[in-house]
Amino acid sequence: MDGSAIKQILALLIPLAPFIMVCFIVWTKHQRKLAEMEMQNTAQRAAEYAASNKELEDRVRVLERIVTDKGYDVALQIDALRDQQKVDDAQSASSREKSVN
Repeated sequence: MDGSAIKQILALLIPLAPFIMVCFIVWTKHQRKLAEMEMQNTAQRAAEYAASNKELEDRVRVLERIVTDKGYDVALQIDALRDQQKVDDAQSASSREKSVN
């Protein structure tokens, strides 16, 4: 490029500079608005998760109260179920041995 070509390009760009700046300003405002909308959406989802988490915590508290009200009975029931599982496992193992022999 020689000097006259550069002068011609500058002569074209100088009058276009305000339009280019306006386009850049509009684009940056649009990007800012998109970022604000994304932040609002994120905040809304966080609030929904917090509400859902609160509901789950409340339900767990109720379940804990139910379990601890009967406390010892529940522990006995769990032990009985474990014992029953051991008996069932032993019976199933012995029946498998009989079927193999």
